Amino acid sequence: MSETGPDLVVAGAGGGLVAALRAAERGMDVLVVEASEHFKRGNNTAMSTAMIPGAGSRWQRDAGVEDTPQNFVDDVMRKTKGAADERLALTLANVSAPLVEWLADHLRIPLELVTDFAYPGHSSFRCHTVEGRHGSVLLDHLVRAVQDEPRIDMLVPARLTDVTLDAEGGIDGVIVTLPDGTTESIATSAVLLATNGYGADASLVADHIPEIASARYHGSEHSVGDALSIGARLGAKSNYLDAYQGHAALSKKATTLVGWATVMHGGIVLDLDGRRFGDETTGYSEYAAQLAAQRDSEGWIVIDRVIYDKCLAFTDFRQTVESGAAVWADSPAELAETTGLPREAVENELAAVAQYARGDGQDPFGRNSFERILGAPYAAIKIVPALFHTQGGLVVDEHARVLRADDEPIDGLFASGGAAIGISGHGAAGYLAGNGLLPALGLAYLAASYI
Repeated sequence: MSETGPDLVVAGAGGGLVAALRAAERGMDVLVVEASEHFKRGNNTAMSTAMIPGAGSRWQRDAGVEDTPQNFVDDVMRKTKGAADERLALTLANVSAPLVEWLADHLRIPLELVTDFAYPGHSSFRCHTVEGRHGSVLLDHLVRAVQDEPRIDMLVPARLTDVTLDAEGGIDGVIVTLPDGTTESIATSAVLLATNGYGADASLVADHIPEIASARYHGSEHSVGDALSIGARLGAKSNYLDAYQGHAALSKKATTLVGWATVMHGGIVLDLDGRRFGDETTGYSEYAAQLAAQRDSEGWIVIDRVIYDKCLAFTDFRQTVESGAAVWADSPAELAETTGLPREAVENELAAVAQYARGDGQDPFGRNSFERILGAPYAAIKIVPALFHTQGGLVVDEHARVLRADDEPIDGLFASGGAAIGISGHGAAGYLAGNGLLPALGLAYLAASYI
């Protein structure tokens, strides 16, 4: 590091590592400050399914998938009913394919295009992922690349607690708090806040997204709104604080992700009365609030052996079933007995869903995608709703620069991921698969490319 301090300080060792690596590639010295010594398994990047949208990537071209950044933006605006920040959506859509190709070419991360099922809201196969489809694998690759880069230093555990300004209002340093409570001032002219959102702060969740406040939080314990606090002290503007990613498929027994591929391959969700209560294919994020509104905020995902086998491609699903969370039955009656659900309701629902799948009837909830007719043996997993991460934060421009209330950038201050506004609009219904990772990785990449 230079005697005058690093060229860039990154707060957060999740998607923020992309900024560190991109800045180092451009010849800058970087310091990464991370609050958790267990970040490689406990931050939100590590806990994701590692789905990175890339509109117009070479993997799509090789697979014969036609897609463009504008198609992606159209999907975002359709899913959010026009509520998303279209300027930011276009910015991220345009960088999405160059980003995944840079990850593969410069960082040697082995990516593949997911084509075995379609995520709700995406009109094309555009999600790229790693083997096992788990964020811990993606983060391991990023950490390996950081360790191989002499221009990057890491300070772990330590928490970036404030940012200081010079007389002209630009960044001139940071304050870092160590585990023993002592503080250290570090000079720098550029800071990226990549500290995620505020999902671990129950009071902020209750204030901004009360409909999901009773759900389990399934994210980093250090996502307590640090970026919002720092930004507010500097006069930064925030928005979309009611936006979040929920998930309706967290195993009650294992506290692991069951995954929505179960549903997209033809599975259904039953409440504790043995009844379906909506169109499951609308999206796993918004369905979390619907599940939370059911009796005891619990339900069951019901699949069959064919779906079970297809979902084994996901590390999260394998971990769930290896925990013993799945129960099996050879008939609807046995399924009811095994789950403790009312027999008549279970039998009627499975019979009705079979009709819809055959095209012999119309689902009253409007679901028109049933990949298969469920057949014995059946598997069922008890689920509870979860809050994964918040999607609102500091307002940024197309370079990830944090903006003041007058829309002028704070010179040298950047934000990415849950620390910044996302592209999910308001609430949970606008969330698309990858809407967490793309702003985390994409804005970090853009910030380091601008500095």
